[in-house]
Amino acid sequence: MNFNSKNFIMYRNKICEQRDFPVPPTSVPKWKRFLDVSVVLAAAPILLPLMIALAILVRIVSKGPILFRQERVGHLGQRFMCFKFRTMFVNADTTVHQGHLDHLMDSDTPLVKMDAKGDPRIIPFGKLLRAAGLDELPQLINVLRGEMSLVGPRPCLPYEYNKYQRWQKERFNTLPGLTGLWQVGGKNRTTFTEMICLDIRYARTRTLWLDLTILLKTFPAVVVQVLESRESKERKSFSHLEAAPASSFSERAVRQ
Repeated sequence: MNFNSKNFIMYRNKICEQRDFPVPPTSVPKWKRFLDVSVVLAAAPILLPLMIALAILVRIVSKGPILFRQERVGHLGQRFMCFKFRTMFVNADTTVHQGHLDHLMDSDTPLVKMDAKGDPRIIPFGKLLRAAGLDELPQLINVLRGEMSLVGPRPCLPYEYNKYQRWQKERFNTLPGLTGLWQVGGKNRTTFTEMICLDIRYARTRTLWLDLTILLKTFPAVVVQVLESRESKERKSFSHLEAAPASSFSERAVRQ
């Protein structure tokens, strides 16, 4: 399905029409647990050296802990401690992010991260790690612990969960994941409501084949994200270069 087409809008409206109908919670399929553990163990020889290198990078460029731990909400609303590589300076102000998230939840605008506009809280190379999703590799620990899956809705923050409407909480009927329909179906081009609809669609239709399809589509989606992040940075640098001569001319005019 093309998630930017009329088909997606029709599917979103269908879910919204059904939002008053309670959907019984579902357990985690055995095939899903088998897939998660198998893929993580098979990829371990490649991922472990990469994670060690990233840990060293974080230690070099910024003082503080290598890992960032944060309480998240997962399957059936259960709380767990989520792991990430730290990409922000220690004691960074988190209220800014909460305000940004509140705006995205209450408006019908694309889910663009604060990184795109420039975030002074991010450490050197942090924006690249976030764009490529490399900061989330420690969440493989959560996968092995059974708190997350490779594929599923992103785990949300407790204050975000408290703002969810009843029908939106159906997305928690499956394990949260590192990647999902939202990540490969538009991500920064979708609104909050569209993300919820994609998550609910996955929770209702998850299959082994769907998980494998999403995993295969994840790498191309990450490449696109990195390229878009790089283009955004180049556009910002170019706009600064264009503004510099104008400001210099204004300063000379004032002096004269």
